[in-house]
Amino acid sequence: MIMNHDEGVGSDQDYSIRRAQQLVDEWIRTIGVRYFSELTNLGILMEEVGEVARIMVRTFGEQSFKKSDEEKQLAEELGDLLFVLICIANQTNIDLTEAFINGMQKRTQRDRVRHRENKKLRS
Repeated sequence: MIMNHDEGVGSDQDYSIRRAQQLVDEWIRTIGVRYFSELTNLGILMEEVGEVARIMVRTFGEQSFKKSDEEKQLAEELGDLLFVLICIANQTNIDLTEAFINGMQKRTQRDRVRHRENKKLRS
């Protein structure tokens, strides 16, 4: 799917992780000109994590929102975080689908019994 530069990505689409990686790469090459360096993207990733943390602390924690933060939405910030994460994966040749599957298998093996036996997790 070639993106229409005026319309962007269709909001009614259901994307796989692999497709999201392709769409980000296409967007970078057609609109973004090129990827920022890996180190720059790491800095941007940390900025986005901070923005997510700010919303989480104010929504679910004890801090109140500043006037300048009241319009910020968690979904939007998580989307920004995902975009930068995909950029880093693309430029370091990581297939996030494969990485996700491998991570789930690792967690399943490692934590198969551990969480069930954790008394802290019982209501």
